[in-house]
Amino acid sequence: MTTRQLDFDACYLAVSARDSRFDGRFYTAVTTTGIYCRPICPARTPARGNVRFYRHAAAAEAAGFRPCRRCRPELSPGDPGWDVRADLVGRALRLIDDGVADESGVAGLARRLHVTERHLHRLFAAELGTGPLAVARTRRLLLAKQLLTETTLPITDVAFAAGFGSVRQFNAALKESYGFAPGELRRTNGPMHEKGVRSPSRPG
Repeated sequence: MTTRQLDFDACYLAVSARDSRFDGRFYTAVTTTGIYCRPICPARTPARGNVRFYRHAAAAEAAGFRPCRRCRPELSPGDPGWDVRADLVGRALRLIDDGVADESGVAGLARRLHVTERHLHRLFAAELGTGPLAVARTRRLLLAKQLLTETTLPITDVAFAAGFGSVRQFNAALKESYGFAPGELRRTNGPMHEKGVRSPSRPG
């Protein structure tokens, strides 16, 4: 599977086998549930006609899918292919992880990479299927989701730690993208809940 194009048959085979070697290299979106998963998700393999494959979580979210609560895409490892120093998109992704896009916007990100915004958008669209702004937004949401479910940090601290400008913006973004408020997620999936026994449920 190349960076630019995903081979449907290869992806579907990896999902069917829950092959951990592909974890972080692509995401599976299920049209019947509106959810996207990691290749290792323990849920039953969806029918071929109901899946789409995306290179990055942000591309899946831009297409209207939300992350699976069972396999938790926010814990997915990064694709080793993005760690190549000479790869401009890889460097951009690392800068986004460092919060550069949150602090300086896409214009500031492009300046750090010594390219134009237009060129950066074109590269992201070709490599990941979505733009740098969407990647930064998804990074914030997934980081916040991880902090909510794995720590006891106050929701206000989670919002700012994840890179949101305000708690109000954080609440609105989570509600718009995932359909639930931060407090709702913490009550059902937070660290205190993990100590109990959770009944199995379908992904999402």
